[in-house]
Amino acid sequence: MAPPLLKTSFKPIKVLQSFYTGGKCALSGDGRILVSTLDEDVILTNMETGQELARIEGDTELISTLAITPSASHLITCSKSFMMRIYSLTLTTPLTSITPTLTRAVKAHDAPVITSSIDPTGTLLATGGSDGFVKVWDIKGGFVTHNFKGHGGVISALSFYAPQDRNAKKWRLASGADDTKVIIWDLSSRKMVKALEGHTSVVRGLDWSQDGSVLVSGGRDSVFIIWETKDWSARGQVPVMETLETVGLLEPGVDVGQGQADGGQVVYTAGDKGSIRLWSSSTGKSIPMTKAEQEDEIVDVIYSKALKALISIHNDQTFVIRSITPNLPIKGRISGHHDEIIDLQYLTPTDSLIALATNSEDIRILSPNESSFGDIGVLKGHSDITICLDRDSTGSWLASGGKDNEARLWKIDPDASDEKERFTCYARFVGHTESLGAVALSRAEAPAADSTSEFPDPPKFMITGSKDSTIKRWEVPKAPEGQTKVIIKSSKALFTRKAHDKDINFIDISSDDKLFATASQDRTVKVWSTETGETLGICKGHRRGVWSVRFGPSHVTASTVGGEGAGRLLVTASGDKTVRLWNLADYSCIKTLEGHSGIVLKAMWLNNGLQVVSAGGEGLVKVWEARSGECVSTLDGHEDKVWALAGRKDETIIVTGGGDSIVNFWKDVSEETREEKQKEAEEAVEQQQKLANYIQAKDYKSAIILALELNYPYKLLNLFTAVITSPDAEKDSIIGLKSVDEVLANLNDYHLYLLLCRVRDWNTNSKTSNVAQRVLSVLLKSFSAEKLADLKVPGRKKSNDDKGSRKKKGETMPIRDMMEAMERYTERHYGRVEELIGESYIVEYTLNQMEEAAFVDGRKEARVLTGKGQVNGVHNDESGEDGEEVEDNSDEDEEDEDEDVEME
Repeated sequence: MAPPLLKTSFKPIKVLQSFYTGGKCALSGDGRILVSTLDEDVILTNMETGQELARIEGDTELISTLAITPSASHLITCSKSFMMRIYSLTLTTPLTSITPTLTRAVKAHDAPVITSSIDPTGTLLATGGSDGFVKVWDIKGGFVTHNFKGHGGVISALSFYAPQDRNAKKWRLASGADDTKVIIWDLSSRKMVKALEGHTSVVRGLDWSQDGSVLVSGGRDSVFIIWETKDWSARGQVPVMETLETVGLLEPGVDVGQGQADGGQVVYTAGDKGSIRLWSSSTGKSIPMTKAEQEDEIVDVIYSKALKALISIHNDQTFVIRSITPNLPIKGRISGHHDEIIDLQYLTPTDSLIALATNSEDIRILSPNESSFGDIGVLKGHSDITICLDRDSTGSWLASGGKDNEARLWKIDPDASDEKERFTCYARFVGHTESLGAVALSRAEAPAADSTSEFPDPPKFMITGSKDSTIKRWEVPKAPEGQTKVIIKSSKALFTRKAHDKDINFIDISSDDKLFATASQDRTVKVWSTETGETLGICKGHRRGVWSVRFGPSHVTASTVGGEGAGRLLVTASGDKTVRLWNLADYSCIKTLEGHSGIVLKAMWLNNGLQVVSAGGEGLVKVWEARSGECVSTLDGHEDKVWALAGRKDETIIVTGGGDSIVNFWKDVSEETREEKQKEAEEAVEQQQKLANYIQAKDYKSAIILALELNYPYKLLNLFTAVITSPDAEKDSIIGLKSVDEVLANLNDYHLYLLLCRVRDWNTNSKTSNVAQRVLSVLLKSFSAEKLADLKVPGRKKSNDDKGSRKKKGETMPIRDMMEAMERYTERHYGRVEELIGESYIVEYTLNQMEEAAFVDGRKEARVLTGKGQVNGVHNDESGEDGEEVEDNSDEDEEDEDEDVEME
């Protein structure tokens, strides 16, 4: 049987990240796009899937207010730098991304803009600043249409009234400020209509009825006032007994339960008590609702008519979506900011949920489903930050430990008919004197007490480790019959041991429940008996504190990973930047995995024990082959320490969480990657053969296009060289063949750009510059300068390696730089040719002189041998005594040579 293949390739399939850290939020008219502030950035999020649609980087100053038009055509942001920016938004279909384009950036006020509002038609924007001014802007034009001055303090609330008949002249704007006044402005006459006085504190909310007959205002004086617009009289002040942060009116006719039979509109209010309350506008009485769970202070409420929901924004950066039906039931909860992800665990037998410990006392339950958005539930019970989590073998029970010195056991039953029974606290374990750093549940699956029951019984026991250096084993009690909702409190542990000299960071229990291991800051790992609590062995060797320990699968032994013996294995992660494998037979280190540049915080087994996954403080997750100790893959998706690491039981997905508030889901795509590479290799062989066939058939057009597509610069160079040096070269062709000239003249943008890149490279070498100059000459004569300067190349499909790249499809490529580089090398080549030509003249002159000298010396030698050519001892081979030309009697001289010899 062939061994399992290694898991070497992973891709992120879902990312959970923060999108809100406080401040103003807005929702598009159709309820699909949520606009929020993340520090100084603006994030646009798909409300259905949670996907980030766009991110607008800020100017280092916090966003003070923002607004989006109902049609999502424009987005307006104002920062504390006094700047207002107007963006036009381009949406894709389906909604997967948004492209914001800055159309206008102006200084809106002489002080920060505190609040803003857009009229229902999406044409006008009102801004209110801390300078006391109210301005109205034309959104598309980006200019001021109205400038109102009347308040004596910071503008805190704005609301437009636009009549259904757009041609009507009763367009009005209501503004509230910390001077406690509400002023009504007429946009047609540009004058103040009325200054309403009735509040005793800053006005925080304003809203008009649909027909404009009623205006409601609310403030931090714990009252809201309903104003009759026909005479601007107050129908009465309604005390709400809480500091209000927002107030508004629901659409006429909505059904919210009893107390609405009077026919009046419904007013909603929210403030520091953390709940939304409904009131009758005609009687001023509260509409009864079922008492809801206490939430954090509400800072704003968004009323979405499209979603038929009220979305409350809480002080803990949580969004609660309530359906506008009787009792306002919660139909969704979204965490805008998770803070640091300290720990996480998969839940349910099918790993359909995930629990997050997020530097908060609450534990958030999410769905890893790619199309889901928001929290499935919240586990409330700890009174201080939750630090550690663990699950049982079924995923139906979750253990947690926190800084409140106690551990809790939670029952996870998402299929329960009663919503309150889905996530409940089953038991508390109190006894440690300091915060808990580690919890572990029994691994053996407990059989259900009732054979007809589908839900498993709680695990047999729990082991906890604390900052007080002790470990405790707790027996999990059974709930009294008929009292499933009772929280059982246990304060007596089966045993307590002084385990380490420093904090205990992690505890793991073996699959057979016989052993458990503890990892501590004292640089050691200890193995214990779960029955007696006695120490069985100590693993020593790490130079820094140990953050994680895991038992290997029972079938994986020391010999499996290249060691000796049949002892079972432990894997540990330490602050000394290493991951180590230990043999439980003698507690010796048999392998050290080195590669992280920071501390290693978590490690776990993968691929049935053949591999190890580790999470580091530098933000990287590494996948190792256990036997060779080599890193086969590095996952880069975090910018801070990766504190949390978990995997599905089927080992298809790894999930990581870090101090950057990001949760990444990594899917194993090793098999798909291997198949793709094999397919690419087969296609490459086919393409190479096809290219060879084209060249053999002298089909230069197809050969050039294919060589460009395959990115074979060397074969392309040889192809052009063969054309240039061909004995069948055509005189009227620049490169040698007119057909090739025609191919180059008709290249598309993509192929033209690729060829220019190759020409640039060839032009840097004198040996290949001739080919480059020939090809470049054809291109320059075939394409205009404007065409080359504006050359745009279709972008390739974005890969994982392009994460963070800002280059978009159709972006202008750096042709100018490429041409400048070719120009410099071309000048160098032509300079060398000119020098060569100059030197060739010198060589030619020298050769001519040498020929003349050689010819003269030859005549001299001939005359010496014949005794001729001398007159009175003077050398004269070209002329006679009288300067006359001497006849050439070479034949006679040859005849006399024999005579002279005979005379001698």
